[in-house]
Amino acid sequence: MGQDGIDLETSLGYLLKEASSALRLAMEEVLRPLGMTITHYSCLELLAQRPGLSNSELARGAFVTRQSMNVLLQALERDGYVTRPAAPPVGKALPTRLTARGRRSLEKATAAVRSVESRMLEGLSAGDQQEAFRMLTSMVRSLREGPTPG
Repeated sequence: MGQDGIDLETSLGYLLKEASSALRLAMEEVLRPLGMTITHYSCLELLAQRPGLSNSELARGAFVTRQSMNVLLQALERDGYVTRPAAPPVGKALPTRLTARGRRSLEKATAAVRSVESRMLEGLSAGDQQEAFRMLTSMVRSLREGPTPG
């Protein structure tokens, strides 16, 4: 390895990306038979936990663009998974809510996603899981706060 490169064998960032890719692939595999994508599932999960989110809030929570989320929401509304008012009650945002069909679909998807997360964590003790959560939370916070002045 050259001195300017990153040693992929020991790079924590590379390992995190590899873990993220493996998790995404495993989630896609269990959601596909349910007719869902990860973004579809994320949108329903966000709405179950925070009813009334706007398109922009859902896009941020699902890590996609507002345009992508808008296309998804139109499809989910057309297929009866979510409902949005015809006109915004306040401002420009159309608050979105799950329908009964959306909740039933989410229940199946949540069980599938939980099985993936359980498989991912099966080699870790409860203490190891808590420590991993603490460390990852700290890494995300550090990256979001930006570089330390110095």
